Amino acid sequence: MDEALPYRPSRGERCMANNGTTPGGQLRAIVESTSIQVPGAPSVLVARMIEDAGFEAVYLSGATLSASVLAMPDIGLFTLTELAQQVDYMTARIAVPVIVDADTGFGDTLNVERAIADLERAGAAAIQLEDQVLPKRCGHLSGKQLVTTDDMCAKLKAAAAARADEGTVIIGRTDARGVDGFDAAVARAQQYLDAGADRVFPEALATPDEFRAFAKAVDAPLVANMTEFGKSPLLGFDELAEMGYRAVLYPVTLLRVAMKAVETALAILAADGSQRELLDLMQTRQELYDLIDYRTYESRDREFFQ
Repeated sequence: MDEALPYRPSRGERCMANNGTTPGGQLRAIVESTSIQVPGAPSVLVARMIEDAGFEAVYLSGATLSASVLAMPDIGLFTLTELAQQVDYMTARIAVPVIVDADTGFGDTLNVERAIADLERAGAAAIQLEDQVLPKRCGHLSGKQLVTTDDMCAKLKAAAAARADEGTVIIGRTDARGVDGFDAAVARAQQYLDAGADRVFPEALATPDEFRAFAKAVDAPLVANMTEFGKSPLLGFDELAEMGYRAVLYPVTLLRVAMKAVETALAILAADGSQRELLDLMQTRQELYDLIDYRTYESRDREFFQ
């Protein structure tokens, strides 16, 4: 018979042990009186850089996970198990809260219950659910379809009831603006709040005036998506914060910048037959070692031989 694996505390338990609060409670405390910028992390290594740069939370985007881990489009192809594993990897190596994009919840209400339990156990501070049908589409593409308002409200009720920690933040995203119009997005947002969502994320608002009008119409902490090359204008953080948006997401920004740098480096390497011209653009060996705490691991290893 296999021996039992050593007990490994959950992210929530580790967080409680370190500072007396859960991941969700940590995030709620941060945004209680201020707004925050939340870059998306295509890897745990980038998440550490986000934290080191002073940002107070990290976003794990479904689009970024699909592209960077699977090289697949954002149409609901990754599984709950794969997402929970990525959350666990990330929360094990950073201390700031992680906001997790759980797409449509991987099914109906009972699937949502399991998704909340698995992602919360992995250390998610906030879990985002959207109201598209499967196969879903990127929120800034045409051709989206929505589940009924009643079906989405049922999912949000299941999500709120399933969380083990009441501090875990449930975010209700609506894609209604691009399907049924602005007024429909407002109406859905208000019903999602009544169903148990703690925050509302209106996807693909089309103008600065729509962002402003939505914030006036929906009395709740709001999430703004500042993804590039989409249907929304790229508004400044201060402007969105003044409107009342508490979290401003940059879900794919760092992945796009990194991939363009890789594209450039490959072209230079192919043309020159050497990476010498790229050295000034690289993170040094020491900078990488500092980021992954290499010396700490070496020191711990030596302790076992003393």
